[in-house]
Amino acid sequence: MADVESSNGKSILVIGGGVAGLTAAIEAAEAGCQVILVEKSPFLGGRAVSFNLYFPKLCPPTCGFEINFRRIKNNPRITVLTQAELTGLTGAAGNYEAIVKVAPRFVSDACTLCGDCAKTCPVERPDDFNFGLSKTRAAYLPHNMAYPAAYVIDRSVCPEGCKACVEACPYGAIDLNQGARQRTFRVASVVVATGWAPYDASKITNLGFGRFPNVVTNVMLERMAAVNGPTGGKILRPSDGNEPANVAFVQCAGSRDENHLPYCSSVCCSASLKHSTYIHSLYPDAQVTIFYIDVRTPGLLEEFRAKVATNGHVKLVKGKVGKIGEDPQTHDLLVTVEDVLAGRKTTQRFGLVVLATGMVPQTERLPQGLPRDEFGFVTEGAPGFIGAGCVKRPEDVASSVRDATGAALKALQSAVRIAHHG
Repeated sequence: MADVESSNGKSILVIGGGVAGLTAAIEAAEAGCQVILVEKSPFLGGRAVSFNLYFPKLCPPTCGFEINFRRIKNNPRITVLTQAELTGLTGAAGNYEAIVKVAPRFVSDACTLCGDCAKTCPVERPDDFNFGLSKTRAAYLPHNMAYPAAYVIDRSVCPEGCKACVEACPYGAIDLNQGARQRTFRVASVVVATGWAPYDASKITNLGFGRFPNVVTNVMLERMAAVNGPTGGKILRPSDGNEPANVAFVQCAGSRDENHLPYCSSVCCSASLKHSTYIHSLYPDAQVTIFYIDVRTPGLLEEFRAKVATNGHVKLVKGKVGKIGEDPQTHDLLVTVEDVLAGRKTTQRFGLVVLATGMVPQTERLPQGLPRDEFGFVTEGAPGFIGAGCVKRPEDVASSVRDATGAALKALQSAVRIAHHG
């Protein structure tokens, strides 16, 4: 039996290292609790760390994440496990035993980020961080702000017997014989912050994603606009690399649709309004049309909507897009939509179409006993389990941070109870 790592049973397990998981882990640790933070990817930050700007202030996520990474690095109460997944959980609230499998990174703490391994590596792989819009070598740094700041090797694409990276590393930081490790922890409570994934737009067959190169998704556009993205901060047509003269946004692409996601994903309208500002900061004369069912920008975001709508190059059209076709000669998109307010169906030509896809909770690999609603979102009800952020409902970054702070308090209460009564 594996040794159990424990701090008198008062630890908290946080599953997911995105903005909600980071917040919950930091708040709990700074209140005096031991925290084990488990993240399946090679870096912390989740979806939000890939954003170009946050709405409504249109500020970059860089500063906030840098502060949080420093708080984690300087706090000995937080144990960070990347490329790790919860594989078993037994016990009850106040006394859980969690089994965590940690996959090998094949790169040790001796890595200095010199990049010689990537320069020498002979093979490429799709860049997950950029949604496949670019490629990395098998030896790669996930992104320029990655924490932990270390390269990782994707052994699944390495040629058999290749040791080019080992031979290139002047610091002996690469060990291709590393194996997976299993660690077992005793914890008082579990914070579930596994976040969300964008809905698979290829399932919405009438909108042409995957068939027409100039149909992209909102998360792809976010990476295009980022200076560390695949196009260096330029929003360009994938078919020819040209600047788009007119861009269409298709709201509720798969959302509020019984055939896909029956619910509203909450942030998509504000995200598309934000994306229109990206386009006009690059191309002031570009025409933007946003096709919507309803514009949902609650609370303070209504002011953001009103401000963006004053731009004379942004047009809001109430109508659900029925079909997207392509001109095979120019790769322009032909968007057929019912203009509800005008009372007619139209087909319009655009250089680029952006699908505002919805948020899907990442809960399929969580323990079976964790309550979920009919859409897969975590619900309250399991003692010792606390959901945080978008795993509970679609939320923006600020809401996720607030929710995660509350989750940390609930997790601390379980830890305190076991300390006093266990």
